[in-house]
Amino acid sequence: MKQIINIAISILSFAVSYGIAYLTGSEIVKNAVLLAYIIHWVAYIPAYILQTEKFYDLTGSITYLGVVWFVFLSSYQSISLNFGNLILALLISVWTIRLGIFLFMRIHKAGEDKRFRSIKTSATQFLMTFTLSGLWVTLCSMCALVAISSSDGIVMNAITYVGIILFIIGFGIEIISDNQKTAFRSIEANKDKFITSGLWAKSRHPNYFGEVLLWFAVAVISFSSLEGLQLITLISPVFTYLLLVYVSGVRMLEDMNDKKWGNNEEYVNYKKNTPMLFLKL
Repeated sequence: MKQIINIAISILSFAVSYGIAYLTGSEIVKNAVLLAYIIHWVAYIPAYILQTEKFYDLTGSITYLGVVWFVFLSSYQSISLNFGNLILALLISVWTIRLGIFLFMRIHKAGEDKRFRSIKTSATQFLMTFTLSGLWVTLCSMCALVAISSSDGIVMNAITYVGIILFIIGFGIEIISDNQKTAFRSIEANKDKFITSGLWAKSRHPNYFGEVLLWFAVAVISFSSLEGLQLITLISPVFTYLLLVYVSGVRMLEDMNDKKWGNNEEYVNYKKNTPMLFLKL
């Protein structure tokens, strides 16, 4: 029964992504969605055979690069070089390269991702996980893909520049947060402690706040280039928020931290006085 459910979820995930791409009316975006899932499904084969999750996050990063530049180059042939398209493609590329390297080095150092211990032994569950990563890539980037492939490409106006500024802020928050936590964990005395300094004094998960903010910024940058049913792709930042807060990321870490420090008075006070996601002023 579990195998059937895993397969059904995989099919539904692909159907949602491709269905939204179909509603945008863009052949380029539909092909980009197909490319995203093909990359993930191909990467799944050696990952399952070797029983390793070490290239899971890297696959997501490669897919982001693949679909963004596929759409950029496909659009470049029809509308010539668009400065806004180039800026958005570069912003997403810099983010995904940085995140991909960071996550790959982290799992390489740790030796494994504990979340996958039981997942990778099941062919259908592991496949579902790779397929859901394809859903993550396509839904997060969909508004950008549609905007870049639109007839005029990214429109450079005041709204677009606001989006660029927000992206830089969100990206900066994510980088600083990750670096602060990495530095904290590198100290042997902090091995069984939780971080409460730097941006982590403002939010329990400032890195995820930065990621939500930067994908909201991508939607802002894309907004002026969307029309009609294409506006449905603005669910991208909403999907990112729901995914990080209620499915992976925040929810999983909160559960893990509660089990580890739930009886620690200092942690209880930290949790009580510090917002889960949004930075307190």
